[in-house]
Order: sequence, then structure tokens, then C-alpha cells
Amino acid sequence: MLKELEIRKEELERKVREFISRRDELSKDVKKFAEERDKLNKEVRELFQKAKELKQKRDELNQKVKELKQKRNKLHEEIDNLYKRLDKLRKSLDKGGRPLVEIEREIRRLEFIQQTSILSIERERLLVERISRLKKELEERKKELEQHEEFRRIISKIRKLKEEVKEIQQKLAKYVEEADHYHNEMIKTFNEANEKRKIANELHQNFIEGKKEINKLNFEITRIRKNIRDIKKVIKVLKVKEAKAKEEKEKEELLRKAKEIYEMFKRGEKIETEHLLILQRAGLV
Repeated sequence: MLKELEIRKEELERKVREFISRRDELSKDVKKFAEERDKLNKEVRELFQKAKELKQKRDELNQKVKELKQKRNKLHEEIDNLYKRLDKLRKSLDKGGRPLVEIEREIRRLEFIQQTSILSIERERLLVERISRLKKELEERKKELEQHEEFRRIISKIRKLKEEVKEIQQKLAKYVEEADHYHNEMIKTFNEANEKRKIANELHQNFIEGKKEINKLNFEITRIRKNIRDIKKVIKVLKVKEAKAKEEKEKEELLRKAKEIYEMFKRGEKIETEHLLILQRAGLV
């Protein structure tokens, strides 16, 4: 039984060493997962902060675009009102022809279509020709009526307002382009942050699974070490018993030999020094 217990103890000790080795390897992996996860989470926070700043810049530009559009619309309204005055004046000077405000609105409508729509080459050409004809018609009508002083004054005011509209349009185009740039950068940054967060979440899951496995191994190591301690106690008790049994057997053998020597002594046989020592050890002399 003692031999079987020794073999069992060695098997358990080998298993503990294997579990400890596996646990230590897992601990290294878990530490690496945690480091990579924390690094990525830090980068994600930085990217979201950057995206937030880009969004703020985009929103500021969009607000400027909104304000400029409102200003442009007011100027267009003012221009339309001036054209209405021109038309009233024209009616008293020019008995025929299309109202100038209608021509101006038609030009703006067509230019908007040209700027915002995807057109075929042929349709684009026709649209450009139509705008060009309307502008020519408008200018010719204006020249005819510019002989009148009030008409010239109103036309001058319209031209000045149109210059303001042109400047606003240029600013609008610039702000819209910048806003689009910040918007695209924001989307790109958000996407990058989400990709990194996804990887960080996967690493965190690996970290959790690794910790669970480590806990299982620690439980098994503790359990097996307890079994080893229990087996060692049993082995120790068995060895003590075995030693006592051996000692008793040796003592019995010593007494048997001592009795034999004593009988030799009584028979008058020659006793050697070795025989005396055995008698001494047995307590007979």
C-alpha cells in the first residue's frame, strides 16, 4: 500500500506541476490581453474626443452656412422687391415684355439646377444656353430702361446687392467644403474608434475567459495539493508503523539470538566478543 501511495503522490505532484505551468502561461497571456485592451481603450477615448472636436468644428461651420444662407435669402428678397419696383417703373416706360423679376427668378432657378443636379452633357449644354439667353435678355432690357434716372439708381442698387450675394456665395462654398471635410474626418475617426473598440472588447472577452481558466486551475492546484498533503500524512504514519514493525522484528531477532548465546554460555561453549555485544544489546548482561 505504501508503494501505491508513493506512486499516487508522484502522479499528483506531476499533475500539479503541469497545472502550474499551464496557469503561468495563461497568466502571461491574460496580462498581455489586459495591456493591449487598455492601450486600445485609451486610443478609443482619444479618437472619440477627436471626433467630438471635429463634429464641433463641422457644426460651427454649418451654423455659419445657415446664417449666410439666411443673409443671402434676405438679399434675394430685397433684390426681388427692387425688381418689382423696376417692373412698376418699366410698365410706365416699357409697355411690353416680360417682368424683369420673373427673368431674374428663372435665372436663379436654372443656376440652382445646374449646381445641384447630375445632368447629361446635352442637357447641361441646353441649360447653359438657356441661362445665357435669359441673362442676355435681362441685360438688354436693363440697358433699354437705364436711360431713366430712377431706373438707373435701382439697377445700381441691384448690382451692388448681387455683388454681396456673390461674395456670400463664395463664402458659402468655402464653408460647405470645409464642413464636408470635417464631417468626413469625423466619420472616419468614429469608424476607426469603433473598430478599435471592437478589438478591445474581443481582448477583454479573452481576458475574462483566461481569468476563468486560471481560477479553475488554481482550484485544481489547491485541491490536488491538499490530496498530496493528506497522502503524505498517511505515508508518514505508514512509515512510522513500518519502522516500528521493523524495530520490533529486529528486537525479536536480537532476543532470539541472545537466548541462543545464553544457552551456549550455560552449556560452557566458547563465547566470542560479538556474542557478548549481542547479549549486551539485548540487556541480558
